[in-house]
Order: sequence, then C-alpha cells, then structure tokens
Amino acid sequence: MELASALPDGWSVWSEEAGRAVVVYRPGVFDSEAFPPPCLPTLYLTKGSRGRRPGRPEPAPDDPWYVTLSLEPDVTADRRRFDDRKVAVEETVELAKAFADGEFDYRSLYQVPRERYLDKLDELTGRGTNSTG
Repeated sequence: MELASALPDGWSVWSEEAGRAVVVYRPGVFDSEAFPPPCLPTLYLTKGSRGRRPGRPEPAPDDPWYVTLSLEPDVTADRRRFDDRKVAVEETVELAKAFADGEFDYRSLYQVPRERYLDKLDELTGRGTNSTG
C-alpha cells in the first residue's frame, strides 16, 4: 500500500524516506498564523525510536515500526508498535481515517486543553464544537 494515495482527505505526506514518514493534517488550516506550528496534527511512521539522536546508528533491520499521533510536542497518543512496515502503513492510514472522521478522541489526550484549537479540530472532523470526547 502506498501511503500517500491511501490517506483520507485532509492528510498529506510531509516527508517520506526509507525509515520514516511524516503525515500532517490540514497544513493550510493549522499554519503558523492561526495556530502555533507545533499544533499541526502529525502522524509519525518510524522504524525504531522516533527520538533517535543525530549521529546514532540507523535502526537495525529487525527494529519494530512505530506509529505515533502527535497534536503538539507534549500531547501524543499512545505509540503503536508493529513488526512489519506494511502493517504499520495500514495502521497509519486507519488512524488518519479515524481522526478525519471524528472517531478519534483527541480531547482525552489533553490535561490543559487549548479550546480554540480543539474546537477547530471538532469542526473539521465533524465532532461538533461542544464535544467533550
């Protein structure tokens, strides 16, 4: 499955290379003017740990794949682990669909919510502006 062609409307591949893909939601809406840049909803598909430091060895062939949804640096969903890239890509697409369809409870990830931001996500995903999760 090719990632870019399988994504639902609103999601775009920001970058893709052998061991990593970055997929973003509505970059035209969540730009640096209306919302802070870190608020761009982002899916990371990575082989090995996403937090690898520069200069560290590349992931080993048997390292797992991870899918992580981030709403901002300190607000992320549970990282999901997969042994196979194909399955990880499928999960990335499914998570993107659930998010775009308003089926993912992103409000539950916040301890101190950004109401304006979450209200805009609710509007775009059809969850309604008064949704509490």
